[in-house]
Amino acid sequence: MENFVVSARKYRPSNFKSVVGQESLTTTLQNAIQRNQLAQAYLFCGPRGVGKTTCARIFAKTINCLNPTSEFEACNECESCKAFLSQRSFNIHELDAASNNTVDGIRKLIDQVRIPPQIGKYSVYIIDEVHMLSQQAFNAFLKTLEEPPAHAIFILATTEKHKILPTILSRCQIFDFNRIKVEDGVKYLQYIAEKESVTYELEALNIIAQKADGAMRDALSIFDQVVSFSGNNITYQKVIENLNVLDYQYYFKLTEYFLEGSYPEVLVVFDELLSKGFDTQQFISGLSDHFRNLLVCKDKQTVQLLEVGAAIAQKYEQMAETCESGFLVSALDVINQTDYTFRQSNNQRLHVELMLIRLCGLNQKKK
Repeated sequence: MENFVVSARKYRPSNFKSVVGQESLTTTLQNAIQRNQLAQAYLFCGPRGVGKTTCARIFAKTINCLNPTSEFEACNECESCKAFLSQRSFNIHELDAASNNTVDGIRKLIDQVRIPPQIGKYSVYIIDEVHMLSQQAFNAFLKTLEEPPAHAIFILATTEKHKILPTILSRCQIFDFNRIKVEDGVKYLQYIAEKESVTYELEALNIIAQKADGAMRDALSIFDQVVSFSGNNITYQKVIENLNVLDYQYYFKLTEYFLEGSYPEVLVVFDELLSKGFDTQQFISGLSDHFRNLLVCKDKQTVQLLEVGAAIAQKYEQMAETCESGFLVSALDVINQTDYTFRQSNNQRLHVELMLIRLCGLNQKKK
């Protein structure tokens, strides 16, 4: 029986071209390699799962490659690349700042930095979650970070840039990684689904990308989970069932009742959602996103802000035509107030029901 490898590891990008959603950063790094203008320290910061450590590894492999390609990518065939791919490279050192956050840990690193590389030009030190270092460790690291040996390059990675001392920031080239856009996430999931011979519905992949909230690693983990549940056939219905996501149809149905002022039907639908085990706070958040989507569909300039699949987007555009902008803005205000005061309420169900009744009354005031 073959060992299963999760998609986040199996399809981890191996060159700059395959990194998802960070084109400007990868281009900058490639240009620095081409012009031989490498800094002594880099800081990669951004949300989780967007490719910080992956880019650090690719960068380290590429600058040590003995035969880089014309596009300044690693060849994956020279001795340095083979050593990296088989995880036996002595040029690239990865440290976890969470478990090496003391002054003693930094002193060991400083002693190690003095040793020149055996193969290739550079010794690269990738320090993950660098914000976990203590202030004393940061101070002990300052001098080496500013004036390391010619062969040493430091790549610091963190999700919490604000916790890093300004004296450290001033010694690094700072690269801010973006959240992965939904459309980029969907394209990469399509690529992996085709590689794994998994059939899919585009709307299903869109839900996975939205649920990941800009983290590609999270999207791949959810993808594996859904494949295990659905058996190589990812459908919209199976995805919302497995991830416990509320179907868009409920929101569209509720909006119709709001416009009609039919509060009994609204309360019945809300009771049905509670009986299916949906979280009340999640429902409020989803309803807020729904009205926001309707509002952006009211103008051609803002339609591009819609992060849903094509079929759902068409429904949003159709429903937006039946809603006045004033109604949508007022509805968002009511939902936002309810969300703000939800946790302080003693009777949270009644609190949400009152919100739904108010939403039913918004369109009736004018009538």
